[in-house]
This record gives sequence, C-alpha cells and structure tokens, in this order.
Amino acid sequence: MPDSAAAPVILGTTGLFPHSVLAERHPAIIRQVRDAFPYGPEQHRALDALLHNCTEGVIEPLPGDAGGWRDWGLDTYAGRSWFDVPWLWSESWFYRRLLDAVGYFGPGPWQGIDPFRPFKLAELDAKETDEELAALDDLGGDADRALLHGSLWGNRADLGFRLSAAESGEAVAALVADDAAALWPLLHGGGTLCLVADNAGRELVPDLLLIAHLLDTDRIARAVLHIKPHPYYVSDATTADVLDALRRLTAAPGAAAGYGRTLWSAMADGRLTVRAHPFSCAPLPYAEMPGDLRADFASAALTIFKGDLNYRRLVGDRLWAPTTPFAEVTAWFPGPVAALRTLKSDVVTGLSADTEAALDAAEPERWRTAGTHALIQVNPGASAVT
Repeated sequence: MPDSAAAPVILGTTGLFPHSVLAERHPAIIRQVRDAFPYGPEQHRALDALLHNCTEGVIEPLPGDAGGWRDWGLDTYAGRSWFDVPWLWSESWFYRRLLDAVGYFGPGPWQGIDPFRPFKLAELDAKETDEELAALDDLGGDADRALLHGSLWGNRADLGFRLSAAESGEAVAALVADDAAALWPLLHGGGTLCLVADNAGRELVPDLLLIAHLLDTDRIARAVLHIKPHPYYVSDATTADVLDALRRLTAAPGAAAGYGRTLWSAMADGRLTVRAHPFSCAPLPYAEMPGDLRADFASAALTIFKGDLNYRRLVGDRLWAPTTPFAEVTAWFPGPVAALRTLKSDVVTGLSADTEAALDAAEPERWRTAGTHALIQVNPGASAVT
C-alpha cells in the first residue's frame, strides 16, 4: 500500500473546491429543496436553521437516535466547524441533516418523501433520455463498448453538480485512464457482477442497460446492484429510483423495452438483486466496510464502483499524487474491482506522468473537478474470482 501519510485526508479547508461545496453548493441545494415541495413552517424553519448552521455553525449531535453515526465519527466531530473535519464526512453529514430538516425520518406526513425526487423525475422524463434510449436501436456490433461508455459518462452532469452551478461550461470529453481492455476478461465466466451505483435518472438507466446486456450475453449469471437505503447526495439512486428507471425502459419503444423486460424478469427470478446496505450512506472509505459487505464483494467476479463519490470512498478521500497506482490504493479490496468515474473532485490516482503534465498545462484549475474528463480503472486482484 502507498504511504497514506504523504496523502493527507481532504478537509473542507483543503483548497477552493471543497470549500466552495460547503459554502456555496450546499446552500444552493437547500434553496432548491425548499422550493421543490410545499413544505410547512416547521420544515422551512428547519431548513433555515440548517442553512445557517452548515455555513457558520458547528456540527451538532442528532436529536434522538443517531443510528450508526456515533460509530462513524459523530462524537469525535461534534462541536467542530463543518470546514475543519474530513470533507467526505461533512458532505455526508449535510445530507443526513437535510433529510432531518424535511421530516424524511419522521414520524409525520413527510416521512419517506424523497426531497430530491422532482429533480430525478424531471431528468428521467427529459427528451434527452428519449434520444439516448432511441440510440439503442442502432448499436450494431459495438454494444460492449457503447454500453460501457454509456455507463461511464451517464453521470457527467449529475444533479448535485448542476443544481449548484448556473453554468458549468463544457469541454471536450476525454479519458485520462482507460483500462477497459482489462475489464472484459473478468466478465466471461458467468459469475456475479456487483455494481455499486451512483446517481439515479439518466445515469442509472445506462447502468441498468449495461447489466441487461451482460445478462443477455451470458457474460454474467447474476448481478447485485448496490444502491442507497435513503436519499443521498441529491442524485444518488434508491430502490424507488430503480423502479422508476425500469418503468421508463419497459415503456419505451424499440430495443430499450427489450432491455427493460430482461431486467424485470431478472429481478423476478433472482438474477438481478438490489441491495441497500446502511454503509452505502456512511461518511467513510470502503476500506472500513463491515464484514458482510466485504463478503458480498469478495464473492463477485468483478465489482464496479460508479461515479465520483464512490471513487473517493474506494481509494480514500485523500490528496494522492495522481501517479499513485490505482492497484496500490485498492490492494485491500477483497476481489477484482473497477472504477467508472467522471472527475468532479480533487482525488485521482493511476495517471501516467505525461497525462498529468498535459492536463495541468491545458486546464490547471479545472480538469480534476469540472466533470469533463473520465477514467476506467481496473485492479484484477491476485486472481479473478468466479
């Protein structure tokens, strides 16, 4: 394993980007959520209090049952500024407190109501989704590559990324690392694929399409889709979002409906399982995951981690040197592992020195965080698990 002491944990004060998320993006999300539902005075007061607390206050204990948060560091960080604790932790804490503010955990009439659902449905119902689904009719013989890249780039502009920015700009999409050639041999023996999903909507749809394709072509016998047990990071997929995406596919014309039927029947007969483990919403790296989750990943032919947040949790939310090998920072993982990720934060590993130099020269302030670059990284482990 590389020396983590040389790669400090990212705090809310580590550079401009983490600070801007805490100071600007989170308040923007509160305002968007406030306007998305006709919340009553109680929710409005709680949202106003959160807005003040997350920018100027300190971390406060949860009222009542804190769930796993005491084990996840709440007692350690209580009383400290949101900006002075690990950024991964304070981001996750923000979403936990936002759900409290709108009454998600109840009891009451707002219990279980996803505050991000209007944004997710708007994206799922957008004309762009129709255009992407129609393109399935013309995949031809390059379905492997097309569906892998669809899953990779599906979260290029996830909702949390967009809600907080009036204009994000757009640059030429580019892969900064591409281990796709090492990924496909791991999907040949009819084993199990674990896919750790990231966002709902127009990212979850291509994730599901990739799973359907792998099932249809007998590259895998079974898939386990890991999602969130409750709303998280605006866009993150829950069970309700999986069902919405399946309905969208099965109601579409052409090839999309065929993929939808594959997934529907696969869920019914157990070839596709949805799992919402509590640790999926933990503010910790996956290296600290509990034993049952580790066993799930250990039994898979391949585990794919989707998206930026899952990448940060996979490699550790640290300022690694970009040339630190991906295989080294994931050497602890119990089986073959891959990352499909568009870059939206400072964490990155596995780049060549030439790639890093070229990116720094062309886009010194943007390439890590703008969502305009992506990577496919694979660590096949000591041996493929089937």
